[in-house]
Amino acid sequence: MKHPTFAALVTSAAIAAGALTGCGGSSEPNADVPADIRAVMNQARYAGARWGLRVVDAQTGKVVLDTQPDHAFYIGSVRKLFSVGELLDQTGPDHRYNTPVYRQGAVSGGVLNGDLVLVASGDLTMGGRANPDGSIAISDYDHNEANSLGNAVLTPPDPLAGYRSLARQVAASGITRITGQVIVDDRLFQPFPYRGEFDLRPIFVNDDMIDLTINPTAPGQAASLDWRPKSAALGVNNALSTGAAGSELAFELTPEFSGCMGAPGCSTRVSGAIPMDFKPRFTGRFPLVRSIRMTRPDNYARTVLIEALVDAGVVVDAPPVQENPVQLLPPRDSWAEADKVAELAGMPYADYAKLILKVSYNLGADTSLLLWGKTQGVDNMDATLAREQVHLANQYGVQRGDYAFFNGSGGGDTKALTRAVTIFLARMRQSAHFDTYFDALPILGTDGSLAFVKDYAADASLAGATGQVRAKTGTNIEAAGAGLLLKGQALGGYIRTRSGRDLIYALVVNNAKVADIDAVAQVFQDEGTISALLWRDY
Repeated sequence: MKHPTFAALVTSAAIAAGALTGCGGSSEPNADVPADIRAVMNQARYAGARWGLRVVDAQTGKVVLDTQPDHAFYIGSVRKLFSVGELLDQTGPDHRYNTPVYRQGAVSGGVLNGDLVLVASGDLTMGGRANPDGSIAISDYDHNEANSLGNAVLTPPDPLAGYRSLARQVAASGITRITGQVIVDDRLFQPFPYRGEFDLRPIFVNDDMIDLTINPTAPGQAASLDWRPKSAALGVNNALSTGAAGSELAFELTPEFSGCMGAPGCSTRVSGAIPMDFKPRFTGRFPLVRSIRMTRPDNYARTVLIEALVDAGVVVDAPPVQENPVQLLPPRDSWAEADKVAELAGMPYADYAKLILKVSYNLGADTSLLLWGKTQGVDNMDATLAREQVHLANQYGVQRGDYAFFNGSGGGDTKALTRAVTIFLARMRQSAHFDTYFDALPILGTDGSLAFVKDYAADASLAGATGQVRAKTGTNIEAAGAGLLLKGQALGGYIRTRSGRDLIYALVVNNAKVADIDAVAQVFQDEGTISALLWRDY
């Protein structure tokens, strides 16, 4: 489980005039909303905020509650419900994004006189989250938000497992030396600028993150710092110190987003001080986990593949660290099956749907939408969004005037009317793959980004809601003076009520002023309470 993305959304986009049909209406909860729910919404911390709640009976389609039906709300990562659902419907839960490796040249006496090319498929994990039993490893506190949330818990599998497997397969094919280049063909879709950090591409190494594991030593001494994956692609210089008990935590990456990946000697400096008595968030104990973004995953993947090949006994003449030489590639999609020397089997998309929705994995949602776009014959985000508008209207009954989407993950000023969310969720209940979709959603008080939402259980009459609500969370937050502005905190999903009734709901609050991240967590708890009240009373 992890909290949803609390970091400020640095990529914003203006909503085009007329993109949404309605933004008006009172900020007061509808009088039809039950008193217990209104009491939560009317707390002092929501002064000036606006709530939206739409509840639909799943069997009859009857709208049970509908407050602020014409207001366009910030929904954040609730947008992922659409991206994942559309791709799941398109490909099915068993579809795998396999990653082949081809030779470009002849092999004589074990020597490949030419290039070795890995063709990126959009496989989100590249074997790096596979448990021994074949299941996908998902941490309670995901490393993708280690910096914004202040800590994470790493999954056990080797993040380079897939690259090591490919290297062993290349060696097993009889290749002992490569005289040409090693290249990552990342042309599946056009690079997409991700929130001011880097360009998203269809190749991944450890979710395009380098994990830092930090422990204090003795006051005044260097702190202990380890990282994974280790590679010549990026050096990590440790300038962290151990502070005295009661001192302030300080942590800094210089540069925060390295632009030199692909150049020899590229490195990031980790500096600051870790107090001896510091209590890491969530776990309450060391190690402390932070992360570095792989700003050039194509260059990084090329280097780790070369390093894996060398470990497998293959001599590689090309330098391990340099710009990925895509200019040497033949026309896209021109690879011959006879030239394939290795292939990594991806996990079923059902596993990736669970990863994306449980921990709100942004890169996975953006990639899912781009992969869906490929099924529609387009290879860039703008064209994909245009095709999606038509598809959502024709296949799901979601009208283009009821939402504004800018990517697949909910970044920027993603907005929607609550009816857009519930209409989509209702159509997904009719999908042949609904069981997979339903299973992938966070479960109230149990797992995913709803695992920590348990305060509602202090009321004994609500305790039974645990496990009976499955919903995607969404957060849009930005700095505001000395505090934070929670532009949007949303839930969208399904409730099996105490009476046995199935509900579809969208719940959202916009423009709540909060002091800090802990106060944001309280908004989660309040939305959990409202969800539990719906479970109890309907």
